Amino acid sequence: MKITIVGRQMDVPKDFYELADRKLSKYDKFFKDDATAHVTMRKRKNGNEILEVTISSSGLMFRGEEEDSTFQNALDSVMDSIERQIRKNKTRLGKRIRDGVFLKEIPADEPAEVPVVSSMESEVPVRIKEFVLKPMSVDEAVLQMNMLGHQFFVFLNMDTMNINVVYQRKEGNYGLIIPKIQ
Repeated sequence: MKITIVGRQMDVPKDFYELADRKLSKYDKFFKDDATAHVTMRKRKNGNEILEVTISSSGLMFRGEEEDSTFQNALDSVMDSIERQIRKNKTRLGKRIRDGVFLKEIPADEPAEVPVVSSMESEVPVRIKEFVLKPMSVDEAVLQMNMLGHQFFVFLNMDTMNINVVYQRKEGNYGLIIPKIQ
């Protein structure tokens, strides 16, 4: 697994590289050789440390973010979180982890920050993310949304070849938005 570690407004401690490599290498058995792990570290003003880990392989993504007093403790918590995601979805994923059924991620350092978007009343900072759409079924889109921990997911419907959105409703079930152009 290729590991990238980035420190936001801080230097990454040298010993953390070895610790992250040792801990993340235990997931090599789940993924093909193309797997990458992106680790982002940052400190809060209150002294807490935040660690975010995103593992992607064949477009399949697992993500965890934790805040703790040390990066080592946060890494342990993130590892537990990602392991729970893998175990929870193990039967549903089956061979998909190895076959690359999910959407392909664009390798990028970090989404660009756009300073402001003008509106009539105020200026709002906007974070832009770009990704490649790969055709998938509605079930696969729901699975991908759940693994990312998001409330919605934009995807290219393989049946209609149109862009659709799946989302989680307040009751816990799912919704599908199918746009129509007039």
